[in-house]
Amino acid sequence: MSTTMAISATQVKELRDKTGAPMMDCKQALTEAKGDLEQAVVLLRKKGVSVAAKKSSRATSEGSVAHYIHAGGKIGVLVEVNCESDFVARTEDFKELVHDIAMHIAASDPKFVRKEDVTAHDLEREKDIYRAQAAASGKPANIVEKMVTGRMEKFYEEVCLLEQPFIKDQAVSISQLIATKIGKLGENIAVRRFARFKVGEAQATIASVSPKSEGGEDSVPVAK
Repeated sequence: MSTTMAISATQVKELRDKTGAPMMDCKQALTEAKGDLEQAVVLLRKKGVSVAAKKSSRATSEGSVAHYIHAGGKIGVLVEVNCESDFVARTEDFKELVHDIAMHIAASDPKFVRKEDVTAHDLEREKDIYRAQAAASGKPANIVEKMVTGRMEKFYEEVCLLEQPFIKDQAVSISQLIATKIGKLGENIAVRRFARFKVGEAQATIASVSPKSEGGEDSVPVAK
């Protein structure tokens, strides 16, 4: 019996329920993974990222604004997520994504949308701090720079929405979560901006994508 025929409808359904990917894609992934569910999930995620890369230059002029209120009304979030068509914007998959992103922002308090949006001032301040910390350890200059690079990746993960691990699945970043939805829905999807308010804080966190850079304002950095 061939590997393809060994893939059961139950396995396909389980993978579809887990990832939301189309049936044929699930079957192909399971076949390639020789029936290994977790490996099939990895393959589908990689495919989603690949699809996202192809669609990342396409304009996103539709979408929706969602809100999320947390902690008994103590924290509130508004987020705008864009897609290419009103049809996709009205799908349950897209609405679920926008809601999940709003909920994530409430819980994780990112300061920027993307790496590219971090201001030069914030970037240099963090690098200076990390250089001083690394130099104090007595390491040579070339090692210090490598240490700074590694710590900056952690910094991005802490403050940039797209780099943060998704609160409902720490193995997946927000960028990867979006890439998976792009693969499923077939349209480019981009977080445009968000605002987070917390009772008692003097200033709200307000972030939006920076002016167009290489790849375009509407592009979503592809998950690694």
